[in-house]
Amino acid sequence: MGLQWMILTYVVAAEAAIAALLTLPSPKLLKGGLVSLISLLLQPALFIVPFAGFLLLDIYWKNEHRLMCAGENCTASERDRYEKSIYKAQGNAILCVSACLLYWCVYRICKFYKEIQSLEAVEKRFKNQ
Repeated sequence: MGLQWMILTYVVAAEAAIAALLTLPSPKLLKGGLVSLISLLLQPALFIVPFAGFLLLDIYWKNEHRLMCAGENCTASERDRYEKSIYKAQGNAILCVSACLLYWCVYRICKFYKEIQSLEAVEKRFKNQ
């Protein structure tokens, strides 16, 4: 079960790095090439959204079917293990949501850049006429 969380962690790190690269100021030629490359990679990378959704459903299912440890019937170690599993599930849920949010941010940054390029081309055509 840990492999899927490692994959998701690496994907989130890669998405964060890509978002940082896209928002850094750079020459137009370099930025255009980078945006076109990332735009080509965005469609195959869409797998992360259903993957993160599946993992969120898995967290929800485990939370609903988890043994409750409250009251006098639990030992201190059982209560600690229960609280640790709750914290781990919360961290994993944040990881899933951040994966989807970062994917959307990278997609929107690329789309905005392409729109800006097309508007600049239209403006250049009107100036030349």
